[in-house]
Amino acid sequence: MTGGFPPAAGGYPPAAGGYPPAAGGYPPAAGGYPQAGGYPAPGGGFPPQAGGYPGQPGPGGFPSVPPAGEVASVQICGGWGAAPGGYALCLQPGGAQPGYPGGPAPGQPMPNYPGAPATGPSMPGYGGGVPSNPQAPQVPRGYRGSIKDFPGADPLKDVEVLRKAMKGFGTDENAIIELLGNRTIKQRVPLVAAYKTTYGKDLVKDLKSELTGDFEDLVIAMLKTPSQFDASELRAAIKGAGTDEACLIEILSSRSNAEILEINRVYKSEYGKTLEDAISSDTSGHFRRLLVSLCQGNRDEREAVDISLAKQDAQKLHAAGENKVGTDESQFNAILCARSKPHLRAVFHEYQQMTGREIEKSICREMSGNLESGMVAVVKCIKNTPAYFAERLQKSMKGAGTKDRTLIRIMVSRSEVDMLDIRQEYLKAYGKSLYTTISGDTSGDYKKLLLKLCGGND
Repeated sequence: MTGGFPPAAGGYPPAAGGYPPAAGGYPPAAGGYPQAGGYPAPGGGFPPQAGGYPGQPGPGGFPSVPPAGEVASVQICGGWGAAPGGYALCLQPGGAQPGYPGGPAPGQPMPNYPGAPATGPSMPGYGGGVPSNPQAPQVPRGYRGSIKDFPGADPLKDVEVLRKAMKGFGTDENAIIELLGNRTIKQRVPLVAAYKTTYGKDLVKDLKSELTGDFEDLVIAMLKTPSQFDASELRAAIKGAGTDEACLIEILSSRSNAEILEINRVYKSEYGKTLEDAISSDTSGHFRRLLVSLCQGNRDEREAVDISLAKQDAQKLHAAGENKVGTDESQFNAILCARSKPHLRAVFHEYQQMTGREIEKSICREMSGNLESGMVAVVKCIKNTPAYFAERLQKSMKGAGTKDRTLIRIMVSRSEVDMLDIRQEYLKAYGKSLYTTISGDTSGDYKKLLLKLCGGND
């Protein structure tokens, strides 16, 4: 069939005569999704925003950067997570360099952290001078998500498929699964506006009226931007019957600064109060301080590690915990919430070398309740993020009843970040594939769509 769409999972049904390419095609609309022969996105498209959609790098990992001199700054603004390959580079001519709000200009030394040694020839301050023993950052391994862009996806044709699936007697759930399960976030989110433009109706309301239960929750979650979804999950964790502390820690310890700042913006816009105020009114003590620190989105994000400073921090943690009558929780908070993740991984290693005990074990001996579980979760997430999510998934499915909210949140939020790594860690830790566990623990259309997000049985 000349000019038709090749049949593929999640593709469009072949129509008689196919779609011959129009002369010159359609010019891409500003902010839309340009593609050969496609339709322009609705006026204005979907402007990129910090904490928006994960980028799909081409062969070789990261998108290419223009020659020196053409770009004044490069800002990372991806969707979920800090996995290699999950970044989009936002090139901003003449823009301000990214960094701490109100921080020093690029190239200038960072001010010392509280309690850090003064900058001097024998001991450089944090960020000042040349690290005495730097470690090379990990080499990116390319895209590690399980869902990839569907070639030639067109929002106007996609909403036609969805409308047809819901029209008339009964619902064609398989058509919904095949379409949503083969589209990335940046291809799914525009469907909400395209549906309203085409049919004058609300896609989310129509889907809610046709679907039920966990399948409905999963489908609706897949139509939100990452920051909208995270904000709604944080809201539910705070406002529900009893606070879901594990959800708060999961989101706030695994997202990048840019993502946390965007979550804060969306939360205030959607719910009329700041995330910090919501957390403060629902928690207390040192656990509240831990969450408030994390929700600032102000962690150091440099990759370079100075081993001498990592050893110092390890000594400070030992002095604040195991080597002290009582525990100085503030010191744990300051180091775990402000230092960069590569630096903290070095700190945890140095701590174990120095004490013969993993930092998590020391936290369990020194703390209790929400603060203990919160601090341990932060350490686990920083130490090995995919292994942390593999454990969270296992806990959501083992025992009587499935914690479906947790299962949905992790499968949706990590499917374009590090799902391939999570699958590897799950297999290594539990001796069977994540795919097999999901298959045995869920059923029906809900199971089918979850397995699309999982992406494979390995």
